[in-house]
Amino acid sequence: MSELKFIDLFAGAGGLSEGFVRAGFIPVAHVEMNKDACDTLRTRTAFHWLKENGRAKEYYDYLQGNISRDELWSKIPQHLIKSVINTEISEETLPSIFDQIDAELATDTVDLVIGGPPCQAYSVAGRVRKDMTDDPRNHLYKHYVKFLTEYQPKMFVFENVPGILSANNGHYLQLIFDAVGEAGYELELKVLNAQDFGVLQDRKRVIIIGWKNNLDLEYPQFDKVEMKFEIAKHLFNDLPKINSGQGHWGVSEYVGKTNNYLESTGIRNGINFTTQHISRLNNENDLEIYRIAVDKWVNDGKRLHYAELPERLIKHNNTKTFTNRFQVVNHKGVSHTVVAHICADGHYYIHPDINQNRSITVREAARIQSFPDDYFFESSRTAAFKQIGNAVPVLMGEGIANKIRQMIK
Repeated sequence: MSELKFIDLFAGAGGLSEGFVRAGFIPVAHVEMNKDACDTLRTRTAFHWLKENGRAKEYYDYLQGNISRDELWSKIPQHLIKSVINTEISEETLPSIFDQIDAELATDTVDLVIGGPPCQAYSVAGRVRKDMTDDPRNHLYKHYVKFLTEYQPKMFVFENVPGILSANNGHYLQLIFDAVGEAGYELELKVLNAQDFGVLQDRKRVIIIGWKNNLDLEYPQFDKVEMKFEIAKHLFNDLPKINSGQGHWGVSEYVGKTNNYLESTGIRNGINFTTQHISRLNNENDLEIYRIAVDKWVNDGKRLHYAELPERLIKHNNTKTFTNRFQVVNHKGVSHTVVAHICADGHYYIHPDINQNRSITVREAARIQSFPDDYFFESSRTAAFKQIGNAVPVLMGEGIANKIRQMIK
């Protein structure tokens, strides 16, 4: 069959898109308001074009610091760079976005729209912090639906946090259902967990899948991937052992052999190095807390409660809420959910190896999100962490994409 083409809205760093590309879909455009994420998408777009044309070495030259980012981007057709549209989706910008997408499409059609509006307005944590009733992000779904009306894709995938189910007592969700129905689509939703797709992370997401009314379809059944792998043994063990404040933004060579998990997931994909294996520098107070937290978790299987610390280590007056502010990544099972707040501090993502005594690196966070090791997050360590925390795990995206491909065929 002909190539299946998709538009990615609120694309972030491209985790969901990467999964669809792996499944054989072709991106027509990515729309994202964050510049750093757009730069990441452009760099990844360059990788895919160079690889498809037998020139992957030129991408790896960039990772190794042999050429600049502008030189990398100049090596591919410039319409592909322009297909990453760095703008906020709003009533004012929609005509311009449509014009740019139309120029990229030419006479082709769009088979699929994917993506999910920013989740802060729907998240439980966001609603705790402030009244989100008037937050304009609550209504971004209306713009999403306008892409369905404009391009009439066969199907769409709408991703968001579980909090969308209860936001405003389910009112926002009903508005989405009504708007999609008026646009001529049927839809169903389920709460899916990334670990069921082989991701070493407990990450639940609402996945809404829709299709045009004239298609005889129903929500797909996903086979659960049986998990037999552990983070310390299978996900982190081949990376250089570093301490707080150490590592490299550029090249880090592997210190261990690959394994079935890294190979089968495509995290390690043929080259002998990765990048962005760099950790934060922590103060001595935090490092002592890290040692206590790791010892308690690894040896006793218990989480550290902040109020239990020696008084000299307690620096926050509030010891009754957020008592799990220091949490170790589960070394034997799957990680707790990686969120964007990892960009602000790493206390919630402490490495389980007490000898390394640090929070996890950018590369380790990316691996927990199942990004391949040659995926490069642009701009800075803080920006990279934020992009990773906001992303859909690649393996989850690929699993969804494979089912969608079958449904369209």
